[in-house]
Amino acid sequence: MKIGELAGATGVSCDTLRFYEKRGLIRAGRGGNGYRQYAPETAQLVGYIRMAQKLGFSLAEIGENLPALWEADKPDQAVARLLEEKVVAIDLRIAELQALKTGLLERLRLVCPLAAD
Repeated sequence: MKIGELAGATGVSCDTLRFYEKRGLIRAGRGGNGYRQYAPETAQLVGYIRMAQKLGFSLAEIGENLPALWEADKPDQAVARLLEEKVVAIDLRIAELQALKTGLLERLRLVCPLAAD
């Protein structure tokens, strides 16, 4: 399928598809006319990429995880592990932000909030 067809099938712009290709997330062959030709299963892959982004994964993380997911005997379990790891990372980040908030609130009570302790 050509890039415009893939864009229409996935709701993703042609520019985004070119960007994904540049990042190595998707691949396209070239026809005799030089046009990009995508395999039909690329639409499913683009859907996975979009969903992973919505769930908080960066494109770098997605790119790192894709090969392992494709090679996994049980991809559903591999995805579940990735989601569990993401939840742990989010919990850690929430704790860090809460500590930062606490520090800022304590500083607000000082006469000079930026004075050294």
